[in-house]
Amino acid sequence: MSSFPERHPSTVADFDDARRRERLRETRLGHGWRRLRRTRLVVLRIIGVLLVALIVFGQYWTHDVAPERERLATTSPELLPVDLPADSRDWDTAVVDLVGLGGVNAVPTAAALPVLNQLGVVWAVRYDNAGIDTKVIADMIVRAATYGNVRNIVLVGHSMGGVIALEVARHIHEHSNRRLVAVILDCTPLDLDAVRPESRSRGAELVRWLGWLPGARESRSLRFAVEMSARRERFEQPGGLLPAIDLDELRETTSEVLRDKIFSDDAASNGLIEAQFLAIVAGGGTADLAALARPNPTKRNPAIVFIRPRDAARDQVVDVEYSHEILIEKSGGVDGTLLVVRPTEIGHANPIQRPAEYNAVIESQVLPFVRRYQDANRGDP
Repeated sequence: MSSFPERHPSTVADFDDARRRERLRETRLGHGWRRLRRTRLVVLRIIGVLLVALIVFGQYWTHDVAPERERLATTSPELLPVDLPADSRDWDTAVVDLVGLGGVNAVPTAAALPVLNQLGVVWAVRYDNAGIDTKVIADMIVRAATYGNVRNIVLVGHSMGGVIALEVARHIHEHSNRRLVAVILDCTPLDLDAVRPESRSRGAELVRWLGWLPGARESRSLRFAVEMSARRERFEQPGGLLPAIDLDELRETTSEVLRDKIFSDDAASNGLIEAQFLAIVAGGGTADLAALARPNPTKRNPAIVFIRPRDAARDQVVDVEYSHEILIEKSGGVDGTLLVVRPTEIGHANPIQRPAEYNAVIESQVLPFVRRYQDANRGDP
């Protein structure tokens, strides 16, 4: 005889699957609604999705955008000392270095070119991370030069920094009492067509994101996504429907981007990169070259120096042949002020990676050329 009690038939019915589904339907939201039930449910779901999106956006704004916006509000351009002149007679000349796209502080680049101190005191520009105003930069250089009794200015611009240098040069040449001796351009794209298509598309993609996503100019999350996307060939291994991921390379790339592009004090903000890229898009370099070549009754025209790889294919960012042609048209010719030097081992504006090659070519070719203009501005024979 079994010791288990018999279950009443009603107890068994309570576990009937059809009854369970019916009870589930009875507990659903809107079960008792008779009018516009589907419409009301759709509206409630939309409201729910919007509330979740609002919460996520609030966290994004609070922890990503707001702290960066507060930090950028306190930034401003700076002129930083790098080196003293090698010869005390050259205290009347300042060499000012400007870094390229994605950079903020030109000190490391200028420090990689110690040969520049053979022209004068060496300064470096640290950009305002909120954007670029070339008039403000020019006025800052002129004020420092006036205070230090510096009469002659040489500007050095690397890559996009050369576009900024040309505009700053025009302000100094046309609207100050300082003498512009020379502008040295290192692999500079003089308009957007000089930027190779793959680099151009990455810049355009970032600008599009900045145009429609609120807070994108300050967002470090967006910057991280863009920087990782630009380096995806390092950790993606094509094959099949989806690319395979090299986890070691992914970790190394992630660490590099976080260290150099997100949390570094010398990492450019999205807003600064946008301003730098738009400076190229505006294509003002050709107009600035023309202005520097026009006769000036009170000042001599400055020297224009273009440093580019001998093999143009070594520069994978800028079509240096294209920029070279523009420079010949605007600054070359019989009475031109152009010098083009073509080292064999350099790539795209990389003096930090190739200091020996850069310093050698500057010392052997650039300095003798620029000194003639420096002496002319001093009134020397």
